[in-house]
Amino acid sequence: MCLIGLDEAGYCKVRVNKKNALITKNFGKITGIGYSKIEEHNFFHFYPGSKTIHVSSFGESIYDPFIEKPDKSEKEKMTPEDLIKLANQKGVKLITFTGSEPTIFFEFAYRVARLAKRYNIKTTFVTNGYITSEAVKKIGKYLDAVNVHVTASADPEFYKKHFDGADVEQIFIALKAFKKHRVFTEVSNTIIPEVGEDFVMNQKLVEWIVNKLGSSIPYHLLPAHPVPKFDYSETSVETLDEFASRSAKMGMRYVYVSGAFGSDYENTSCYNCGNEIITRVGSVFTNININGDRCPNCGFKISVMK
Repeated sequence: MCLIGLDEAGYCKVRVNKKNALITKNFGKITGIGYSKIEEHNFFHFYPGSKTIHVSSFGESIYDPFIEKPDKSEKEKMTPEDLIKLANQKGVKLITFTGSEPTIFFEFAYRVARLAKRYNIKTTFVTNGYITSEAVKKIGKYLDAVNVHVTASADPEFYKKHFDGADVEQIFIALKAFKKHRVFTEVSNTIIPEVGEDFVMNQKLVEWIVNKLGSSIPYHLLPAHPVPKFDYSETSVETLDEFASRSAKMGMRYVYVSGAFGSDYENTSCYNCGNEIITRVGSVFTNININGDRCPNCGFKISVMK
């Protein structure tokens, strides 16, 4: 959260204080839009195999030097009604706000999510978690699912050093708020070689998730890709699998290595009997075998929305 002086812009550069009223500069200004499978956005338990329209705008809530900066050029101007109309025309029942931080174009996303409910269209966020409890309460009535993405296991010292002093506590506050307002939640954690691959910090994160959110939260471990500012190679599958193995041993029921081929942690299995429920190849959905929300082999309840 930042305080914005008169005629000044906030940290995000998209809200300006005009006569003590905040004016949003990015409402409906779309920098990226396309079609993809929901798994591409690290949702493995939310409508598996479904197509989604993914949408992004411009602006950022924290500086993240470990990702490529999204294209800020406006591709087209859309109203919330335009986006819903497009989804209906294409027969797509999911809209995902991703590619840039959706909380920064919150006003637009909120309007879309509210309108989508009328047409039985599901809306999802991929967010860094820097959203207030008040904002979660407001959109939680309409938002269906969220993937909260952290880096380096939400190590507070890592965030202070590399993310302009960002306080990770806000992420945990947001996660609890999403749970309170019954927004289906998955969590992603990017493991960065050398500077952000601490098993102890991952253990602390997993323990917090299990204790505060529950052991059925889908947990994704992601590879870091090289960026010019830092000299490291892409996170190895072996490293990610080791993180996954340790996370599973600590009680996480659904642990995945996403975005990396050759991992042992791609599929969803029944926690009770081990029966394979959802099959994926390289994080790409291929098959689901479930009776409602139950394992067809033993009847154990599986945390999947479909």
